[in-house]
Amino acid sequence: MQGLFSPCTSSATVGTIVRMTQKNESENVLALVSLLRDSGLLSRQEAEEPLTSLVVQRLAGDGSSRRFWRIGRNDGEKICLAVAPAGRTEQDMLEARSARLIGVHLHDCGVRVPAQYGWDAEAGLLLFEDLGDVKLHDLVEQSRNQSGQLDLRALRPWYVQAVQQLAVMQIRGAADFNCDWCWDTKEYDRSLMLSRESGYFLRAFWQELLGQELLPGIEEEFEWVATAASQASATFFLHRDFQSRNIMVQNGQLSFIDFQGGRMGPLGYDLASLLIDPYTALPSTFQEELLLVYLDAMKVLHPVDARQFRYQYCFLALQRNLQIIGAFSFLSRVRGKNFFARFIAPSLLSLAGRLRDQELSDLRILPRMVTQALKIFQQGV
Repeated sequence: MQGLFSPCTSSATVGTIVRMTQKNESENVLALVSLLRDSGLLSRQEAEEPLTSLVVQRLAGDGSSRRFWRIGRNDGEKICLAVAPAGRTEQDMLEARSARLIGVHLHDCGVRVPAQYGWDAEAGLLLFEDLGDVKLHDLVEQSRNQSGQLDLRALRPWYVQAVQQLAVMQIRGAADFNCDWCWDTKEYDRSLMLSRESGYFLRAFWQELLGQELLPGIEEEFEWVATAASQASATFFLHRDFQSRNIMVQNGQLSFIDFQGGRMGPLGYDLASLLIDPYTALPSTFQEELLLVYLDAMKVLHPVDARQFRYQYCFLALQRNLQIIGAFSFLSRVRGKNFFARFIAPSLLSLAGRLRDQELSDLRILPRMVTQALKIFQQGV
């Protein structure tokens, strides 16, 4: 299957079709045929004459380095999507394995994720249900008027469905979850917060993107935040990138993708990922409304202390906000994905708003950094 797995640096989530040469299309068709045939997705004739019966389109998307293809028939009928690892490193193959095992688990638990049709463990190649191209983010953008305001009446049913199904995923997904399926870390904990979120913010954003020196005391502040955030019980399934571009819309239903980074974690983190999503910039009043809907949905599934949840949510949302800014800085500066650069300033504004929460009033240095960063952005980075 060498043709399919040649080195490639383009990103890979469901998105815009990338034009390929006929030669590359042919190579990809031939590389996929055996798995498609063994999975029962091709007839005998199609398997014998794949270059005349099938269409393979390369898909591009957001920040992942994995590679995606849409597979269909010449008459326009969709067959499935195929995803391959970015390369053949141990980490690449472990990530592919996680997508397989976690995806099967969630689907078996009744969580709305794509069905899986075929798996080649040696190549890390996965065939799964084609959910189309419409994301929740697309619905958000379609609802904006000329002044940028959202039509919340149109969006409300979709977001209510999203937070209700999130609660289902967190509870059902945790049942019989095997942490050995995780390719990165087995749970979201204090160490991860400090290295991959606040540390990411300091390195990728503050030092490398803005070129600023660390302010004395900021690491101690982040340790305090991580300690508070880690008090939340990490006994639930955590998607860790639960945002509008990872939620597909098809036939009135929402389905969740890009769950391969799943692990055990606290309840509030994924909710925060959706509500403070910089791609959508949901109004704070709408965020509060959805938080209440989520708590109502969760109470049916699992006992929740609403007051304690809100306290923990504040710190988890701050952690997520720091992670977003670090990730967008890295993806735009290092990987040259300019799409993400436009969302750094809105993420900073979101962080500034979060820092006005009473629970975070003891922070002194981070608010100064955010103010300084916003000034730098106003002047042009």
